[in-house]
Amino acid sequence: MELLLRQQIENIVELSDDEFSYVLSHFSTRKFKKNQYLIQAGDFAPNDYFVIKGLIKSSYTEEQGKEHIIQFAMEDWWISDPQAYHNSKRAILNVSCLEDTETYYISLDNREKLCADLRKMEYFFRKKTQSGYIALQRRIISLMSQSAKERYDQFITLYPQLQQRVPKTLIASYLGISRETLSRLSAV
Repeated sequence: MELLLRQQIENIVELSDDEFSYVLSHFSTRKFKKNQYLIQAGDFAPNDYFVIKGLIKSSYTEEQGKEHIIQFAMEDWWISDPQAYHNSKRAILNVSCLEDTETYYISLDNREKLCADLRKMEYFFRKKTQSGYIALQRRIISLMSQSAKERYDQFITLYPQLQQRVPKTLIASYLGISRETLSRLSAV
């Protein structure tokens, strides 16, 4: 378990064994069952989660009940409700497990302390945040400018492993298309 988190960090910054032990002391672990919430809309979101094993989705649900998938997170990915986590506000997203899941998580206070004490981690979290913003920008542009087929092809290219693990209804929601449209696109 520790190895995956260490590899994630060391893809960006090198850590000595002592530094990694210090980093790890700021994290906790938690297991969740399939369909269990990590965060529910309306609650506070005090933690950012790193997926060790399993699959998670974040979604926004309209007042009428329609669910919009914002993000998936599988092994070696991070997930939370960013505005709630960073601003200590109530969540607007639901974050729940699509599979039994194991996570490391870090509170905002622990993250701030870790970043203040170890500049390498401040740099790590800044780079992860930048990558997330870039991915979000790419996703928004894709939703605004690409056809359903182009969005589907891009999804399969970027995340081929998700196609086997995520129900088609959820993939369709992520792509902003109907389940029927997705069935036609995946049959081609």
